[in-house]
Amino acid sequence: MQFIRLTNIQGKAATRTAAIQAGFAVPRMFTAALNCGAVTERAINEHLGEVVSLKKFFPRAISILAGLIAGVLISGILFWATGYSIFGKPREKPLQYDDVTNASLTALAFDILENIRDGDYRELSQVVHPSYGLLFSPSSTVTLSTNKCFSAGQVAAFGTDTNVYVWGVYDGSGEPIEMTPAGYFAEFVYDRDYANATVIGVNHVVKSGNALENMAEVFPDILYVDFHFPCSDKNTADSTNWSSLRLGFEEYNGSLMLMAILHSGWTV
Repeated sequence: MQFIRLTNIQGKAATRTAAIQAGFAVPRMFTAALNCGAVTERAINEHLGEVVSLKKFFPRAISILAGLIAGVLISGILFWATGYSIFGKPREKPLQYDDVTNASLTALAFDILENIRDGDYRELSQVVHPSYGLLFSPSSTVTLSTNKCFSAGQVAAFGTDTNVYVWGVYDGSGEPIEMTPAGYFAEFVYDRDYANATVIGVNHVVKSGNALENMAEVFPDILYVDFHFPCSDKNTADSTNWSSLRLGFEEYNGSLMLMAILHSGWTV
């Protein structure tokens, strides 16, 4: 009897334990069901989010494409009307030698001055004489043995060229002028704003100093423009602060090409 009763008690206890465990199992199943629902909802939301993102992407992509097409059309119309586009003004064709007038020669010289002023050496190189190159003289005297001459390709690289060259000799001391292209342009080319020069001479030297004027003798076929700044104050005894920049051109295959840049000023 005791054994049987104990067994009954154990059976009841086991039943109670099973019931308790079952009771705990129900919440766990419910929790699992909730978690499963949450995962499903999250997956649905993510999917919907992708759909929404795609719905937002396509209108934006279409707007960008429409803007690019409109920009190209506007650029084409602008280029047709003015010669300019969103990428700037196209490179001008070389001035034809047969079409040269004082006005066209001066206009070409002004374009070159703008390239020099802006440091646009690649554009400047486009008008350099293909055969002779471009000669630089720090004075009005052309000395082929000492003046430096560069090819169009070398001129195009002036913006990044850090090499030191001998460009000639200093007036008075006779010491060599040793400079980088940037240094030489700053001191012996565009040392003043020649694009706004007060006097301009076409195939005419506006003012001469003590230095020999032999450009026309060395280059008999040269055409040139002289950009000149006179003395700032003629009422003073100091008449040494005048300066000129001359751009020289020669014909090449029917086109007028730049082949000399001379700087002129007071000399001892």
